[in-house]
Amino acid sequence: MDFGLVLQTDPPASRVVSLMKRAERNGFTHGWTFDSAVLWQEPFVIYSQILANTTKLKVGPMVTNPGTRTWEVTASTFATLNDMFGNRTICGIGRGDSAMRVAGRKPNTLARISEAMKVIRALGSGEEADLGGGTVVRFPWIRPGAELPVWMAAYGPKALKMTGEEADGFILQLADLYLTEYMVKAVKDAAVAAGRDPDEVKICVAAPAYVTDDDSPEALAHAREQCRWFGGMVGNHVADLVAKYGEHTGAVPEELTDYIKAREGYDYSHHGRSGNPDTQFVPDEIVDRFCVIGPVEKHVEKLNALRELGVDQFAVYDMHDAQEAVIDAYGSQVIPAVNG
Repeated sequence: MDFGLVLQTDPPASRVVSLMKRAERNGFTHGWTFDSAVLWQEPFVIYSQILANTTKLKVGPMVTNPGTRTWEVTASTFATLNDMFGNRTICGIGRGDSAMRVAGRKPNTLARISEAMKVIRALGSGEEADLGGGTVVRFPWIRPGAELPVWMAAYGPKALKMTGEEADGFILQLADLYLTEYMVKAVKDAAVAAGRDPDEVKICVAAPAYVTDDDSPEALAHAREQCRWFGGMVGNHVADLVAKYGEHTGAVPEELTDYIKAREGYDYSHHGRSGNPDTQFVPDEIVDRFCVIGPVEKHVEKLNALRELGVDQFAVYDMHDAQEAVIDAYGSQVIPAVNG
């Protein structure tokens, strides 16, 4: 199993670079960041420094979207990084929750994501792409061998289907075993129905991880409070699904939707941060299901279960009060136990 580290691009950028270097030293293979232009610093500038200060780490956004940059600019940025450092980027893409809403726009439609994925992947791989209106372009400076995989974040049935049909990878932002099995199956089934090899679609589960010294009530309570924000972040997407498909319709598992009944609103100024006051509605059960918390053996147990469900990568959301400690614990104990 591959391991990734997910960070926000809070200043100073040097700290983001330092944590990514630490992750690579500890056996992580991927470095991901949020991409929301108003809330955080520009990730692609920072990717250049991460790539320059690491040797093999692959980087990308978790996730970008097709609405905040034109598609040829996004593709050119990825392609430039790959030309400078080798094919070490992945385009994670989604509807654009915080990036679009903070700027007063609605998240992108699935149709727009589909069009964008095709253009970004083609241009980033040195192929021609139609930008619309019959304008076909190709980057003349890309060298042979360029490639740009595009991984899609999804929860809902239509998005899962599209991921299986079109994306190179699937990003699932939660680590619940039941929902992982359900959604991975939906993606793989869609790939098969589209005539694709389902094993060609990489599966990445991303969730907060918090390693405790023991499983005492006090230690677990602290870990839960540090990770409760994640249920609120996921809840934004779940609320959209409920608005679209309704409750108890069978279109979306109730294991995903039931917990947001007490959700009252969301302030993006606290987005993705521990102590977020808008996430107190998230119960302990959801934190335990969606995240990976507890002593090392609990992490190993859950990660092994995820791997059995077809997960190729676990990406650690590292937004809490033990960033270095979790990276080091994974490097010294968790990753060797899972991959040993």
